[in-house]
Amino acid sequence: MNDMFVVAKFTLKDMLRRKAFIISTIIILLMIIIGCNIPNISKSFKGESVKAKILISDKNNIFENNLNMLSNDDNEIITDNLSIDEIKEKLLSNEIEEAVIVDKVDNNINFKYIVKNAMYMDGSPYIVDLLSNLYKEIQISKLNLSNEEVLSINPAFNYEIEQAEEEANGNVFVMMILSIVLFYAVYFCAFQVSSSITTEKTSKIIETLVTSTSPTNIVLGKTIGIGLAGLLQLILIILTAIFSVNMFLDSELVSSVLDMSSITIPLGLITLLYFILGYATYALLYALTGSTVSKPEDIQSANTPVAMITMIGFYISYFTMLNPSSNMNMIAGFIPISSPFCMPFRIMMGFANVNEVLISIGILLLTIFVISSITIKVYSNAILNYGSKMSFKDIVKMYKQK
Repeated sequence: MNDMFVVAKFTLKDMLRRKAFIISTIIILLMIIIGCNIPNISKSFKGESVKAKILISDKNNIFENNLNMLSNDDNEIITDNLSIDEIKEKLLSNEIEEAVIVDKVDNNINFKYIVKNAMYMDGSPYIVDLLSNLYKEIQISKLNLSNEEVLSINPAFNYEIEQAEEEANGNVFVMMILSIVLFYAVYFCAFQVSSSITTEKTSKIIETLVTSTSPTNIVLGKTIGIGLAGLLQLILIILTAIFSVNMFLDSELVSSVLDMSSITIPLGLITLLYFILGYATYALLYALTGSTVSKPEDIQSANTPVAMITMIGFYISYFTMLNPSSNMNMIAGFIPISSPFCMPFRIMMGFANVNEVLISIGILLLTIFVISSITIKVYSNAILNYGSKMSFKDIVKMYKQK
């Protein structure tokens, strides 16, 4: 046991000193800080907001000199009785952004909407809606109606949304962000295990290790050491994200997008547990592939099957999160390749009960035990293999060896 922690300590120090680890951590932290400052950066480039100038030509005074009522913080209404050619000249010279010519034929109000380029229009222009509402208000005011009568003609329409399914306790957007962060931590930390094992085989360090301790201590020690380095990096990323959000983003904007009320200490602890179990599952799989190659250039191809399994597990959990109450999401919480990414957020959304959590953890522990047994057995027999990359048949033969 002591040898295992010695290996873990050595591996942790080695990981923290690596330039790739340090540079990648700095880049991630800078991306978080810059990302949270994007609104502030865009404001500094944009400067003060400029009102859109809209020209309205009302030759027949249909709106009875009330068009200035439409001016607000975003729009500046200009009233001028110009011809179409004169209006187009102002548009092409960027004196105005858009124009409306109003005309009344019989009982119909006609609008001619003029823009610089109609290609960029998307749907009906909102200024037409403003003009329609203004005309209705003017006509209603002429009827000398009471407030109750006005409200009966032009009531305020309110609506609310209610869903038939059980109300979720969390925010789906928060859930998906945390799932991506967890996937990154598990995937990239686990990948380092195979790289570390193969590198030591190449440098012949492994020959010294096997004479000092058992293969079991080497495999588990490396898994623990790299896992601790990944956990420290994950904690640093989360703390930087929390600091950046609180420091650089508007609190009202954050609260409108992210519902953090469901992020609690118990949820943080259960997420940490699933990170450890998920990391152990994939790290041991990568340790298995790392022990089958003797050249660093073969690592990528050897790790491809495990990488595919990891991606499949992540996408199963990610896409079923769109409907966390579905049976597929419940199944994803039990499958060991997807449960580390899925189950913490089923808990956050309030769709996982205690029995489901215990079964999910039990399946993960059983999976870790099986994979570790196979990995340690194959690693023990392949540890001094300096030949070509082993095939699946070779791995099975080594596992059957005593």
